[in-house]
Amino acid sequence: MYQFFVEPSSIRGNDIEISGSDYNHIKNVLRMKKGECVSVSDGMSKKEYRCHIEEYSGEKVLLKLDFIKEADVELPVYVTLFQGLPKAGKMDIIVEKCTELGVYEIIPVATERSVVKLSGKKAADRAAHWQGKAQAAAKQSKRAVIPSVGQVISMEEALEKCVDFEYILIPYELAENMDKTREVLSNVKKGSRIAVFIGPEGGFSEHEIDMAEKKGAVPLTLGKRILRTETAGMVVLSWLVYLTEGMG
Repeated sequence: MYQFFVEPSSIRGNDIEISGSDYNHIKNVLRMKKGECVSVSDGMSKKEYRCHIEEYSGEKVLLKLDFIKEADVELPVYVTLFQGLPKAGKMDIIVEKCTELGVYEIIPVATERSVVKLSGKKAADRAAHWQGKAQAAAKQSKRAVIPSVGQVISMEEALEKCVDFEYILIPYELAENMDKTREVLSNVKKGSRIAVFIGPEGGFSEHEIDMAEKKGAVPLTLGKRILRTETAGMVVLSWLVYLTEGMG
């Protein structure tokens, strides 16, 4: 069944509208007919609206609600990825794959060793581009929620955002003891808010690690091999999927 995202305002009782590029995709690409079923989410709640096509009207697809299902597709923990700005198109890959793995929010961070510098309109344009990538990946992976992609912030600002998080994890190439990594991740509880900090290509500086530790961050090893910045966040999320999926 095809899935589409709409604004909450497009859901009015048993009537739901789809417009924009999805209207064209449904009508002219998929060539869906009256009575065919689709799944709709508002990108914010964990509800899945099962509908059928009532008619095409103007530039809109009019749907009629059949039933609402609590979408059981989201992780039972809320993971915010604070990603050190990487080079080239790596952020596209990070946003796409981490969305597939269940990340709740992605915030780009300008770190001391970030080569890429973004500010002003360029930063806003990139954030909008990454938000589009998140939406496309959420649709493809049949998520109920579209992860939000924030504006670029500093490391200091990122740490200030973590005041109410139960866990602040910062994979670090100089950290040791995989038993500690297993222990920390295995103790994560359902409903926890987890911040995961990933450095750019050059990693975090000692100053940044020290600053993070003073805010309660726990440096962790991801193994004996050095991972690329676009791989590290996916590894942490994969472990969290394995450890928390299906938590009672």
